[in-house]
Amino acid sequence: MSPDVVGIICVAAMLILIFMGVWVGTAMLVTGFLGFVYLEGFSRAFIVLGTEAYSQIASYVFACVPLYILMGIVVSKTGIAGDLYDTANKWIGSIRGGLAIATTVACGAFAAICGSSDASAAAMGKVAYPEMVKFRYDKRLASACIAAGGSIGILIPPSLGFILYGLLTEQSIGKPTYL
Repeated sequence: MSPDVVGIICVAAMLILIFMGVWVGTAMLVTGFLGFVYLEGFSRAFIVLGTEAYSQIASYVFACVPLYILMGIVVSKTGIAGDLYDTANKWIGSIRGGLAIATTVACGAFAAICGSSDASAAAMGKVAYPEMVKFRYDKRLASACIAAGGSIGILIPPSLGFILYGLLTEQSIGKPTYL
């Protein structure tokens, strides 16, 4: 069989395994390995299995992404997200519309810490949304402030978005750039 036909069969087998309840990573590993065994043989498949797994895990992206996610989980579960929100509220909350501004600032800071806009919106939404509703802010405004803060946070270096951008464009992440 041609490699294209083997690839199509492996993709179909992978989808069947996934629909049977097998984990996605396991289904991909098994079907990819068996397809490579069919095309190249056992000895080459085991060599590729060892070297490719290491090269993918040893990449810089896979060092940054899990650590940012871990940092976001730690900040969320330890109550630091609530403290961050309270701090922003004490600094900015005394002016008109200050709670909305404080929500946006706290969400932006949390997104910069955890590297993910979605995680920031989820974590800060649990803290900020009930507080804003309690002070009779419109629910749409409260949701918009949380979403805007998460979107701003991804632009604050060293966010995960900037790290991925630097890796894709082959730019140094730690090297300062001067005009």
